[in-house]
Amino acid sequence: MSIRTRYIRTPWIRKTAKYSFETICFTLAVIVAAALIAAYNTQPRSAPTYTLASFSANPESAALPFDIPPKSALNGKLVFAHYFPPYPVSIDNANPSGDYYAKQYLTVNGENNKHVRYGGFLRDRPTPRQPIADTQWRQRDLENEVRSAIAAGIDGFSVDIIAKATDTSWWGSTVPTALIKAAAAVDPNFKIMLMPDMNGAFKNMTAAQMAAEMKPYSTMASSFKLNDGRLVISPFLAENKTAGWWSEFITLMKNSYGINVAFVPVFLDAAANRNSFASISYGMSNWGNRNPAGNPLSGSNPNSPMGLAAAAHSLGKIWMQPVAFQDVRPSQSIYDEAQNSQNLQNMWQIAIASNSEWVQLATWNDYSEGTSFAPSVGHGRALLDMSSYGLYSFRTGASPAIVRDTAYLIYRNQSVSAVPVNRSAAPMTLRQWSSPARDTVEVLTFLTAPAVVKVTVGTTTTTCNAPAGMSSCIAPLKVGSIKASVVRGTTEVSRVSSHAAVTATPYNQNLEYLVDSSRR
Repeated sequence: MSIRTRYIRTPWIRKTAKYSFETICFTLAVIVAAALIAAYNTQPRSAPTYTLASFSANPESAALPFDIPPKSALNGKLVFAHYFPPYPVSIDNANPSGDYYAKQYLTVNGENNKHVRYGGFLRDRPTPRQPIADTQWRQRDLENEVRSAIAAGIDGFSVDIIAKATDTSWWGSTVPTALIKAAAAVDPNFKIMLMPDMNGAFKNMTAAQMAAEMKPYSTMASSFKLNDGRLVISPFLAENKTAGWWSEFITLMKNSYGINVAFVPVFLDAAANRNSFASISYGMSNWGNRNPAGNPLSGSNPNSPMGLAAAAHSLGKIWMQPVAFQDVRPSQSIYDEAQNSQNLQNMWQIAIASNSEWVQLATWNDYSEGTSFAPSVGHGRALLDMSSYGLYSFRTGASPAIVRDTAYLIYRNQSVSAVPVNRSAAPMTLRQWSSPARDTVEVLTFLTAPAVVKVTVGTTTTTCNAPAGMSSCIAPLKVGSIKASVVRGTTEVSRVSSHAAVTATPYNQNLEYLVDSSRR
């Protein structure tokens, strides 16, 4: 089977001048993909502690510590998830034990040894499914991804358009159109925001050529438009073209095609570009940082995440806040230290405190950058569940009431100093300006009342007194399996175990955090 050359996004940066890579080489490692998949599919899960009587009207609430609020309680703020076409649920509709992910992306020698030097292309994959007897299986997969996003409280996908209309490969120009059709088929209220990627096929286009590329999407029913009918165009790496170029594009969309555009550029460096783009923009966004040090919750720096949002608002623009869990890139030999769930928590708090109008989850499914929220081998649906507390706090303006004791386990399956069996020539090193690397296990609890959290990592047990509400219990990462128990008085109210054990000699390097839930 032939696969087109893969598009890989330029690493995000705060400022280009600052982001040189460190030359310190860490020797790190991860389990082989087949073992990860097998462990995920065979590991017994903790029995949930809820009862049928405690379910809210929304059945998705059963997996969460709170009842999902009705639509009438939402405040009009929107959450989009960045959809990256190269990594669909299935590439070839084959058995997952031998499909393209398993044989080519997740193995050291895949794609004719193309990825040997960094130990294989990916460290995670979408949750595997068996082959389906439907000639439109790709469309069915997209429809199921839309359903999965809706269930997680997401309003739409911001689709990364990486190819010209003449590129008819599935992950080229076909996915955006197919995704719009999938949204319309599943739920007309789920919208697809157009995000032409200015680091890809469009970077050398004229404004007229870009207008011609975007025009066909404008009449599709589920393309995201504002209430006044304006089509939202939100280019990634917008600064690859000048504000004057984009102004010409917006004028051509209006004069040549009768399409009014609401322009929402996504910058790598919003601070350097916001003023020049302000006059043509409805809103703005930044691709964002991926570690707690890069996402401080306070400070007066106008170029901090809070400062960027405030600056956009001072210019009279809406702000789309990025929210990310982690960033781990084997093929680029770099990673950020997310400090378990801390980066995710910080970014949701920034979205709320900055009064951002929109959020972009970065990303739904970019497995090459290790940023996916979508259900996967590494974190199942547990990551979406864990993120939902911040999502609904953002979308309602208030923290949801905790009605079911719930625990999430966030951990790596190896320490940062582990020596792998497969010693890659280009191991990942910590990105400069990242939070410092650490070897920790976190139990993130959502409790109806105070309780005691006990987390056992290998043979070491750590005990924390957890208050009602959300809190973290941090334990040192050790070799062995991980299990956590939440006890109130003499009653165990929640428990969760790791689907992968921590090993001192992993086969391959993997610095992605894994997630498990007491309710999955």
